[in-house]
Amino acid sequence: MSGNTVTTPHSPSCTPSRAARELGLKRGEFDLAVSLGRIRTVPDEGGGGPQVSRTELDRLRSEEGFPETLQERVRTVGTKEGAELLEVPPGRFTRLARLGVVVPVRFYLNRYRAVVWVYLADELRHFAADENNAPLLSGRTPSALREQLQEGLDLRPRNWRGRHVGFLVRQLGGHPWAHAAAVASVLDPVQVAEVVQDPYERLHLSRFQPKPIGYGPPGSLAAQLTENITRADDPDEVGWLRADLAEAVSEARRRHPAPRPASQSAAPTSQPPAPTPVAEHEDAALEEPARPRSLLGRLRRRRP
Repeated sequence: MSGNTVTTPHSPSCTPSRAARELGLKRGEFDLAVSLGRIRTVPDEGGGGPQVSRTELDRLRSEEGFPETLQERVRTVGTKEGAELLEVPPGRFTRLARLGVVVPVRFYLNRYRAVVWVYLADELRHFAADENNAPLLSGRTPSALREQLQEGLDLRPRNWRGRHVGFLVRQLGGHPWAHAAAVASVLDPVQVAEVVQDPYERLHLSRFQPKPIGYGPPGSLAAQLTENITRADDPDEVGWLRADLAEAVSEARRRHPAPRPASQSAAPTSQPPAPTPVAEHEDAALEEPARPRSLLGRLRRRRP
């Protein structure tokens, strides 16, 4: 969307592009701030994409230290700079990330088709300042955790997916079908079809699917690497996501039943046109109140 859509200084809202310029942010930084809930958006009354109200712009500008404070809140770093913020060697930082101690906020593929994980600098600073984390930053890694690492444990993709689903839930708004679509976007379409067996509900769900991440043409190495990250394959994670999806669809069905031909009952006797498969999605933190939250709890779940 062009930043020229809204031009008058007294307009009640403006486009994301214009808001990013007025807040001194790059567009990627602005989008991340929205995903994190640091910038609030409002629906466009004309039916377009999200807008930023002048009230929200004024609120952000009035904060102490603007714009540097806002810019720092959305600054991201890679492994090398992240290690410097935690004052640990890069190798130790990578181990902490693989153990799920620090959680990436984004990823991308570099020119060599290697996955590069990106972290919020603000989160890393808070992590380093917490005295409870001191044992993780120095000394020998506990033997149980070393064994997990030797077995190939890497929670970075899984933690990214969980965070990203949370981002999508916020971005797609409070519509229950949008919530369900956010969860479905990290599941294989076959898994989605097994959970959402009503074809009309699957068709309706597909209309809320988020924009997929695109790295390379279909079938390319880049596309395969992206799919490995954006789609869950660990059995216990898939199980939780399926349960989350079933619950979200049940709530959506109760509040806004999927449309179907008037002649069809709740259990259609004929198949509608095949719905668009739920795709993987882009660059999150869905709450999992019933799941172990501690580091050791998360790691123990993965042991046979």
